[in-house]
Amino acid sequence: MFEDIQLICMSVRILRFWALLYDQNVKRYVCLGLASFHIFTQVVYMLTTDEGITGIIRNGYMLVLWINTVLRAYLLMQDQAGYVELIQSLTSAYYDLASDNDSYICGLLDDLNRQGMFMARGNLFFGLLTCMGFGLYPLSSSERVLPFGSRIPGLDEYATPYYQLWYVFQMLITPMGCCMYIPYTSLIVAFIMFGIVRCKALQHRLRLLAVRHPAGHRNSRCLSAEIADCIRSQQSIIEYVDKINLLTTMIFLFELLAFSALLCALLFMLIIVDSSSQLIIVCLYINMILAQILALYWYANELREQNLAVAEAAYETEWFTFDIPLQKNILFMMMRAQRPASIMLGNVRPITLELFQNLLNTTYTFFTVLKRVYG
Repeated sequence: MFEDIQLICMSVRILRFWALLYDQNVKRYVCLGLASFHIFTQVVYMLTTDEGITGIIRNGYMLVLWINTVLRAYLLMQDQAGYVELIQSLTSAYYDLASDNDSYICGLLDDLNRQGMFMARGNLFFGLLTCMGFGLYPLSSSERVLPFGSRIPGLDEYATPYYQLWYVFQMLITPMGCCMYIPYTSLIVAFIMFGIVRCKALQHRLRLLAVRHPAGHRNSRCLSAEIADCIRSQQSIIEYVDKINLLTTMIFLFELLAFSALLCALLFMLIIVDSSSQLIIVCLYINMILAQILALYWYANELREQNLAVAEAAYETEWFTFDIPLQKNILFMMMRAQRPASIMLGNVRPITLELFQNLLNTTYTFFTVLKRVYG
């Protein structure tokens, strides 16, 4: 069961607690209902506010974050069977790898669990920092403001006691939103990390072929069976990555577009804020965006690279000394690996570090244009 796999255990348990995975109870309707109502009040506020550009940027950031949170939750509920199937696929493949009792593969799995647990805890830590930023922001203002700009039609939210009640509501709902948003990211990155380990395990098995079946002391039947098993493993990895793409590719596209605009706006906000406390809070917002994007793009890029490396491992099997039918099988593996299974962005292009660099370059370009215009 997934409970024994530290890589995904924490994320799945949190999502399960809020009934977004596996369980179906009133918790999911409570958290989604409260979050949706909160988004409604934010939209009303954005449409009616007369705040300056600083307030608009800050509240725009929060609105996009909450919309993305609720969107993720609805996708989890809508495609719950797909996510459960993906978790089962990961669990089955994990125990298959562990059952090999290979010291190299067991070491990979141990490192994977440590990294996955560290990532899940680190993401929650950054999320809590951001929650603290939301809560402390009103304390840094000289007038009454709320952590999230929101407005209920027909109610003065800044009058006592509505202001205090609404502040408490927003501070209670913020950790709830964090626990809906952060574990989803950690879970998807964990899926990608496990795909990387599967690729490394396949490379290891391919390199062992030349050791186990040296020329002159070769059992063609056993060698053929091992190569066929490697081919099935490669196909299983491709199908596994396709399942991830089916569930996530469009949400990744939405996040790229939204976070690019937000990052540009927040960078611009750095030059117009008028207090050190606001500067620190904006920096926390920027760090959260970069941490979320970089973790995803780093591991997605590594998955693509490790899929490409399967071709190199297949070439190192001394395939040219095999029988002709086996040579063809190895060549087919190399050809397929040169079209690596990748995490896709809107089914258009693979997610890589080059794409992340292009995102930063484009964001900085728009930021410099805004700076010149504002100056």
